[in-house]
Amino acid sequence: MNILYKDAHSESKRGIYTIFNTLAIPSYGIFAAGNAFSLIGTWMQRIGVGWLAWQLTGSGAWIGLLAFCDLFPSVVLGFLGGAAADRLNRMRLMQISNICALIQAMLLAVFAYLNFLTIEMLLFMVFIQGVIAGFNQPVRLALISSLVPRSHLSTAVAINSVIFNLARFLGPAIAGVTILHMSIGLVFAINALSYLAMLASLAYIEKKIILIAPQISVEATHVSWPIHMWEGLKYVAHHPGIGPLLSLYALTAICVRPFVELLPALAAGVFLRGAEGLATLSSAIGIGAMAGGLWLAQRGESRGLTILTLIAGTIMAMATLGLTLVSNFYIAIGLTTIAGAFLVTSGAGTQTIVQMAVDDSMRGRVMSMFGVIFRGGSALGALIIGAISEATGLRIPLAVGAVLAIIANCWVIYRRHAMINALENFNER
Repeated sequence: MNILYKDAHSESKRGIYTIFNTLAIPSYGIFAAGNAFSLIGTWMQRIGVGWLAWQLTGSGAWIGLLAFCDLFPSVVLGFLGGAAADRLNRMRLMQISNICALIQAMLLAVFAYLNFLTIEMLLFMVFIQGVIAGFNQPVRLALISSLVPRSHLSTAVAINSVIFNLARFLGPAIAGVTILHMSIGLVFAINALSYLAMLASLAYIEKKIILIAPQISVEATHVSWPIHMWEGLKYVAHHPGIGPLLSLYALTAICVRPFVELLPALAAGVFLRGAEGLATLSSAIGIGAMAGGLWLAQRGESRGLTILTLIAGTIMAMATLGLTLVSNFYIAIGLTTIAGAFLVTSGAGTQTIVQMAVDDSMRGRVMSMFGVIFRGGSALGALIIGAISEATGLRIPLAVGAVLAIIANCWVIYRRHAMINALENFNER
């Protein structure tokens, strides 16, 4: 079939045109629409389980453990999911994981309506959710390269971040109203329904649209799964650009990003606000993140993205440090918005750089490492910071983590030249 879109990187079509041209690619546009509905439901459920855990325990440590159960399975299953993305049909893997997520959300809704949920049972259900997401994420990240041509990849990654953070804005807002005026079980039920949109978009793409780029398959090589995964680890470890960049991203994920998972404790325990305060802070992150993502998407240009990403990580850590020093809730909203803007600039920038620099045969496995850091790093950090907060309060461990991240980012910026040379030669390949 003919695919009608223009080169997003022509001189006359920069800016906002890069976003429209990328969304006009049928394979990506339909995927983005289904993904948007699904992510709104996911964020509704994430806010719902966090608030339910706070109601059941009133403990920041329990919320940290909840985030750990949701995110840490990515560390165990992310590499396996990445290897699968390089060996098997990515569309089929996406369909299976979304069906499993739909079933988990339906069960959570039923248990909530029947008042069966204890904190222990909630942790178990969230752990199942984390297992599914841990396998799904590297497949979804690797699939993007099959939906758009290489010239649109940077914009597509940024649009994905905008969609993710639009959902971060809408999901908590809808969840807050639903919890306040209806029931928390309805939050989980809406999430279950949202997966149908993603499944419908995948089915349409598979039936009607020829993918832009063929999927990489190594099935014919008969390489064993453990060796296949080990080769991916070695590739990252020896790459002079991807290895250092992902290491820095891991430190930032552990030390700074957990403030997102710990928002229920910040809203209720630090700023003395309830469900509406939690929804406000979550939405502030979403607004800032959408602004950062839209700016990155319309930028289009990949050159210079490495230093921009490093600076964004530094500013995000500074905003988080400021969040630990203030008591005024409205100032906290502003700082949270700033942190959200540079959180997505740092994260989407890192993902774009890696997607552009990685060899196609390694894409699934390398993107699984990004996914492991994105989900598992925050989980580990939330667990550590949440546990320390039981003795010191939440401000001190968050402040220490932010300072460590600022120092690390500044050091890498000072020593940036070798890493930039290794990462920004992708146009010469």
